[in-house]
Amino acid sequence: MTSMYTINYALRAHKRDPFIEFIKGMLMTPFVLHAKPIPPKGASTDKDDINVEENLMDANVSRYCDILTSIEELINEHRRKESKGVAEQSRLKRLVPSVSTFHTELPLRKSFLLANAKHSIAARRFVPPSFNDIRRILNTAQIIAIAPKLKLITFDGDMTLYDDGKDFEQDSALVNLLVKLLEFDLNVCVVTAAGYPGDAQRYEQRLSGLLKGFESARLPKKICERFYVLGGECNYLFQCQENYHLKYIPESEYQPEDMLSWSEHQINAILDVAQETLKRCIDDMKLPCTILRKSKAVGIVPQPNVRIFREQLDECVLSTQHYLVSYLKSPSGKQHSLPFCAFNGGHDVWVDIGNKLIGVQILQNFLGATPAETLHVGDQYTKTLARSISGSLEYCGQGRYCGQS
Repeated sequence: MTSMYTINYALRAHKRDPFIEFIKGMLMTPFVLHAKPIPPKGASTDKDDINVEENLMDANVSRYCDILTSIEELINEHRRKESKGVAEQSRLKRLVPSVSTFHTELPLRKSFLLANAKHSIAARRFVPPSFNDIRRILNTAQIIAIAPKLKLITFDGDMTLYDDGKDFEQDSALVNLLVKLLEFDLNVCVVTAAGYPGDAQRYEQRLSGLLKGFESARLPKKICERFYVLGGECNYLFQCQENYHLKYIPESEYQPEDMLSWSEHQINAILDVAQETLKRCIDDMKLPCTILRKSKAVGIVPQPNVRIFREQLDECVLSTQHYLVSYLKSPSGKQHSLPFCAFNGGHDVWVDIGNKLIGVQILQNFLGATPAETLHVGDQYTKTLARSISGSLEYCGQGRYCGQS
């Protein structure tokens, strides 16, 4: 019962990715129509039968590859149409209306062959290609495509580099890998929702193991300065110094003009609505939580030794998102319209001004990296109900909503 509920809940519309669902549907053809049944136990297993079985599996690999090659061609056609300003005319856009921009090609066939060699996808007869299979194929294809020209790689913090709410441990296997990325002349940045306004020490505490790893590796000043931390989604930028400490970079040095124009009155108006909604959620569901207000964020945190269920946290997120979107579309709210992010942090809920999409775009402008030279790791982007600041539909992270009315 619990497992079935978890599966059904995770597949609800607000957590689906239509493009992945489209690929899943396409790959069902070779799985259903061409996968042959395994001979029953005790049946003949002579050499000829074994050869037939291997040939059938090889043929199924080819069928999967043919379909993924066709999807590659759809993506390439979509990119060509988009470069001409007529993306809505692409076949892929008609098949998957929510599909957005592809900044690089995606070698899906090559990626599938790598995944199949490791996970034997084409040999499966009872379990079709899953969401996770396709996500791995897409991730690998993106890495293959972007590797030769990568300049900037950004990472989510919690649940990506370290456990939720924990600190980066020095014995983490990721320390040496991040050091190697820096040594390859890449800019590396942790883009985290954790918001400590201008407080470098709090971020140093969260990343203590990584910074100690830099010190143990004796990274020179030039390499250290390629490591950044962007906190509060997009609001507080820090740069690593040669003494392996973080230095706060003033907003005027990296934020664009439109972001610098966000007034305190606009910010507080949005946070007031969010705080009122979160308080209503606490009262309605009798949650043992405390409201915490910051300069550009408001959230609810559980009382000590109390666990709030995911469904309750998601209710708070989606309810707050609904009321904020409605408010920002109202006559009184339009004058306060700013991008925001409401998300389930695993054990708490937060609403931030801005979002990680803006954060990555800021880093691209600040460090001179184009979208085709940037890779973000750790957040899942999928469909939601409102528009982000870029005008595309985004759903950031597990239970993370990025929106602007």
